[in-house]
Amino acid sequence: MPLGSLFRRVRFGPAVIVVSGLPRSGTSMMMKMLVAGGIEAVTDAVRQADEDNPKGYFEYEPVKTLDKPGADKSWVRNARGKAVKVISFLLRDLPRDNRYQVIFMQRDMSEILASQRKMEIRREETGSVPDGDMAAHYDRHLREVRYLLENDTRFDLLEVEHRSAIEDAVGTARRVREFLGLPLDEAKMAAEVDRSLYRNRPGTVR
Repeated sequence: MPLGSLFRRVRFGPAVIVVSGLPRSGTSMMMKMLVAGGIEAVTDAVRQADEDNPKGYFEYEPVKTLDKPGADKSWVRNARGKAVKVISFLLRDLPRDNRYQVIFMQRDMSEILASQRKMEIRREETGSVPDGDMAAHYDRHLREVRYLLENDTRFDLLEVEHRSAIEDAVGTARRVREFLGLPLDEAKMAAEVDRSLYRNRPGTVR
């Protein structure tokens, strides 16, 4: 373990377990796996399950204010030892007086964009950014996030590829348990992966 990470473990105790990634990258699936494995989730009932996420979003409204001046971030300390979903654009705004074990979901960009478009259609949203421009924006952002997660001592990083998690749920559960160093129930975690929800793929979008 890097010296900086070891220092933060001694100083701050249990990590805040952060599930992150771009929108529609599988973060809700990973949150559900963690809960099944035995980890408490920091969440609320503000955003309800719907057709796009029939098993729930596992969101917590105060997360959305992390980048706001004067935002109350005291709740983050109380999330130590628990799991919270934080969109990748807000990772840099997490307070420095904690350590974070980040499970970062990666997904094929064409699948992310297809999923977003289907969500926009169902919600009758218009005026979206063209796919090419959005992909370029996301690519730049992902490079910045990777640099942050690899160089900031607040963070320990595990990257999980969305398709691999679905095709090898057992192996993914094992990787997550080993990364977190917690006695999680791998079988229950793997059982939460629903292959039928892997709907937005090139050639199979519906």
